[in-house]
Amino acid sequence: MTHKPTARAGVPVYLTDERLAMTAKACRGFVYAASTMGVTGERATIGGTAETLVTRCRAAGADRVAVGLGVSKAAHAREVGRYADGVIVGSALLRALGDGIAPMRELAAELAVGAHSARE
Repeated sequence: MTHKPTARAGVPVYLTDERLAMTAKACRGFVYAASTMGVTGERATIGGTAETLVTRCRAAGADRVAVGLGVSKAAHAREVGRYADGVIVGSALLRALGDGIAPMRELAAELAVGAHSARE
């Protein structure tokens, strides 16, 4: 029996269609599409490569695609939520946690509103 991971983190924008298909086939759950090349962390904008990568992942057979890298504001979550099945946030929540639980909860709530409003 072959174990299929729940997610395959860091599917980069430069991955070939063949490798995307291999990743989609190996995954259950979702494919984690990295919105951009480079170091993880907050960004001013998400950029157009993320939407293109989601389209390519779906064409390669991915059932669900979540996007991460740089998502730090409700506007980012709304943008990503328009074309992806999930929005992944890491650095922004950790930054907020540095100021305490309340600021992190506030940011998480703002991001959730952004993501959920994307499909309204």
